[in-house]
Amino acid sequence: MRDRMIAALANAMTIGQLAREVAVNVETIRFYERIGLIEQPEKPVFGHRRYAGEVIGRVQFIQRAKTLGFSLKEIRELLAMEGACCDEVRVRAEEKRRRISEQIRDLKAIHGALGSLIDGCNETRGADSCSFIDALAAGKDERAGTETRNYIT
Repeated sequence: MRDRMIAALANAMTIGQLAREVAVNVETIRFYERIGLIEQPEKPVFGHRRYAGEVIGRVQFIQRAKTLGFSLKEIRELLAMEGACCDEVRVRAEEKRRRISEQIRDLKAIHGALGSLIDGCNETRGADSCSFIDALAAGKDERAGTETRNYIT
């Protein structure tokens, strides 16, 4: 038993070592602890908290899920599904993909509205006012025939 504890401590790392290993800031590790995504190890009477090697995989999971667009709340839900039926996870992933498709559609609309506003600037060069600013202030892009506030919020 004592040998296992010594071996575990030998493989454990400080928060700085963990952060370097997974290429995040120490504050990111602390944040994940505060919101419950990773467990904060107990602080010994003397010395620093030591993180088990398994935490590396958990932080990497979090980082990969963030890269795929999952929110921290969604990542918490995914972590809770560890060992769950793949069908449940697939349903979540399909829902995420659907929401990302909606975001892409919205971004394309924003891209088009910005293009129209920029074209308006090109046509009114040297004018006393800027058509881009005027359109944003009015909440309407006359050229595109759309309300700009729909794309800003």
